[in-house]
Amino acid sequence: ARQQIADLIGCEPAEIVFTSCGTESDNAAIWGILRANPHKRHMVTSRVEHPAVYNLGKYLAQNGYHVTELGVDSSGMLDLNELTDVVREDTAIVSIMYANNETGVIFPIEEIGNIVKQKGSILHTDAVQAVGKIPLNLSESTIDLLTLSGHKLHAPKGVGALYIRKGI
Repeated sequence: ARQQIADLIGCEPAEIVFTSCGTESDNAAIWGILRANPHKRHMVTSRVEHPAVYNLGKYLAQNGYHVTELGVDSSGMLDLNELTDVVREDTAIVSIMYANNETGVIFPIEEIGNIVKQKGSILHTDAVQAVGKIPLNLSESTIDLLTLSGHKLHAPKGVGALYIRKGI
């Protein structure tokens, strides 16, 4: 199973961690980075994230973290200039979904990743709606952490996975 997922998303099998669902993968990714970098207390996300990320951002904001929520324009797209402006030295993680589950908008994740990397931060994407529908090759990507959910790929409910780039 790990090899099949690695083949699907273009990574090494050792970079796949199984979870119980997409929500657990999102939480593991974000909490993992925050705990690994306790001196960095800033997270960037968007106002249109899946509740798994959005609600965690709200929780973090109520518990001593600074969370910046990026807005979207009338077509549902992020302003990459705004992203560039808000990522700062204490930004531990930027978590932006790959494809919006309500609007169908596909965010320019590689461009987002380039901005995040230039700023020295980590990129997580909730790709539950994208994996299996959009070709991925994470070995050539700017994505550090990627969430997927088995039930979107005809696996049983209660199966998720988190890609963690080697070294992260």
